[in-house]
Amino acid sequence: MSQPAKPNKFYFFYGHRKPSQNRPIVQGGLFSNRKTLNPSLQKPSSKTPKFDLQKWDPDSPKTRNSPITQTPSEQFFLIAQNLSPVARYIADSFRKHRHWGPEIVADLNKLRRVTPDLVAEVLKIQTDPRICSKFFHWASKQKGYRHTFASYNAFAYCLNRTNQFRAADQVPELMSMQGKPPTEKQFEILIRMHCDANRGLRVYYVYEKMKKFGVKPRTFLYNRIMDALVKTSHLDLALSVYEDFKEDGMVEESVTYMILVKGLCKAGRIDEVLELLGTMREKLCKPDVFAYTAMLRVLVTERNLDGCMRVWEEMKIDHIEPDAIAYKTLIMALCKGNQVKKGYKLFKEMKEKGHLIDRAIYGSLVEGFANDGNVSSACDLFKDLMDSGYRADLLIYNSLIKGFCNLGQFDKAYKLFQVTVQEGLGPDYETFNPMLVAYAESQKMDELYKLLLHLQKLGFPILDYLSRLFSSMVENDNRVMRAVEVFEYLKPKGYCSISIFNILMGALQKIGEVKRSLSLLDEIKVSNIEPDASTFSMAITCFIELGELQQACDCYNRIKEMSGVPSVAAYQSLVRGLCDAGEIDAAIMLVCDSLANVESGPMEFKYALTILHECKSGDSEKVIQVINDMLQEGCPLDDIIYYSIISGMCKNGTIEEARKIFSILRERKLLTEAKAIMYDEILVDHMKKKTADLVLSSIKFFGLESKLKSRGCNLLPD
Repeated sequence: MSQPAKPNKFYFFYGHRKPSQNRPIVQGGLFSNRKTLNPSLQKPSSKTPKFDLQKWDPDSPKTRNSPITQTPSEQFFLIAQNLSPVARYIADSFRKHRHWGPEIVADLNKLRRVTPDLVAEVLKIQTDPRICSKFFHWASKQKGYRHTFASYNAFAYCLNRTNQFRAADQVPELMSMQGKPPTEKQFEILIRMHCDANRGLRVYYVYEKMKKFGVKPRTFLYNRIMDALVKTSHLDLALSVYEDFKEDGMVEESVTYMILVKGLCKAGRIDEVLELLGTMREKLCKPDVFAYTAMLRVLVTERNLDGCMRVWEEMKIDHIEPDAIAYKTLIMALCKGNQVKKGYKLFKEMKEKGHLIDRAIYGSLVEGFANDGNVSSACDLFKDLMDSGYRADLLIYNSLIKGFCNLGQFDKAYKLFQVTVQEGLGPDYETFNPMLVAYAESQKMDELYKLLLHLQKLGFPILDYLSRLFSSMVENDNRVMRAVEVFEYLKPKGYCSISIFNILMGALQKIGEVKRSLSLLDEIKVSNIEPDASTFSMAITCFIELGELQQACDCYNRIKEMSGVPSVAAYQSLVRGLCDAGEIDAAIMLVCDSLANVESGPMEFKYALTILHECKSGDSEKVIQVINDMLQEGCPLDDIIYYSIISGMCKNGTIEEARKIFSILRERKLLTEAKAIMYDEILVDHMKKKTADLVLSSIKFFGLESKLKSRGCNLLPD
């Protein structure tokens, strides 16, 4: 009889363990249900069953605290679907509990051990820096556990991803404390993070920390550091790093020189650029055309045309043949810098060498010649463009039309405009605005009307374009009356709107034609056009200048009726008019209304309310302190400031405290003697008025009106 086969010895990873009293049987897999040999030691079934990782389902209602939605996995599971099962379990625990606490620790204790690779895997997808820090330190407390470079790097990435980059910079110190000295790779990670976020000073901070740890960067990392400092406008720090680079015995690469050269070009230090280029020739090689083009682009960005020409000459000394990109960069820069003749010289040189000339170069030269008044040269270039097989774009036509209008050749400009329409280039406001302005300034009203009819047939918003036309005309005070004449011609033809009225009213008021501005308001009232808040706001300032306070108040009421908000200038004018009329309480109410409705009200209004608040204490020193703050901020002492002192002290203080404030201002020569006497009289009158109002209110409150009338005393108004 054959002996029974000896059972295989199963290990943890391959099957059953050998049963014993203290070691459970694992039913397959790395983690599973556990069974003991002694059933009496099992816990009652009424309690919570033991955790089974194989049966753990992150989408089940028991696992999730929140109810199942239409997308069970949610955004978290879309991110975590590529994680290992244990890492997904840990990440799900963080998601459920949200804050580090006993619940998360209990979930982690269900696992046998958390490895450094598992820590790195979990930290790669986390967004809560506090949970990540707690988890990182919890893992390090495991018996026999030591973090690896992968876990440290993942921790640094996690902190930086959650904008905790200052904490991420302390990871090298943490590594050193835990017996894991940081290498160049850890510092490179931090430098790359700061470079991507344009934190140049932080890059230099990490570089200084590298030197403290005795870590020597490679040439690549040196270049990365200097490039980050140059891009964030810290050229001096970049040059100091370059000095360290040379002291460490590093050999420059072409990238090293170009980083410093572009930084010096950006700073406009051309002499140092040429000196560094000489060093580059001696130690490495001479710059190629791409390096010179990069320098030109940096100088063009900084609008340093003199530096561009010096670099261009240096390129000729090196016998470097410029390509089409280099020519294009410099020509377009010269045209924009009003040096179109130099640009045209380079254009001819480029053409002689047989380089491909694109339409952008033609467009820059045409625009430059047209702006200089040399329209004939612009037309020659335009013809050359067409002969080269290009089709002119709208910008080129716009430049030519503007040039012809500046020379008074309106017929040619109009023909070009018709060409843009025929070729379907889609002319815009910039196309025909020069013609509108030229017709208006030269008083060619019939041609202007003809152009407007043409534009109207093409479907352009004529009234909007006319508003922009009048806005550009009234920018110059000398052209305001010409704009009014054009408007008077177009108004009977129906070309008028409330925006045009507002533009002209504001312009007329600006040059002192207040009555003429108000006459436009009368025209609006008798027309079919509805005035808006801007119309009445300008009318308020005009009425105040004429001393017609009642009409200004009526305009303010009209604005409120239409649920509008007056302009800041209207508020200031009306407050000033009310103060001059002695209506202090109404002026203070208007100040409050202004600050409640206007997003950024006048500073003097804000200080006026502050003074009223400080007057509640009746202390003149606090009011003087507010005035000192005003003067430090550069805010003038407007009339409303003095009237707020009068109002506040009459309501909450005394006449003596108000006079004390005026006396101090007079001693500091902030208030003249005549003004001080005037404000003192207003103070006394306002106090009398407040006292009379208080007496009348008391009589009404106690019901004494009838007794006073029976005795023949008629103190109360009817």
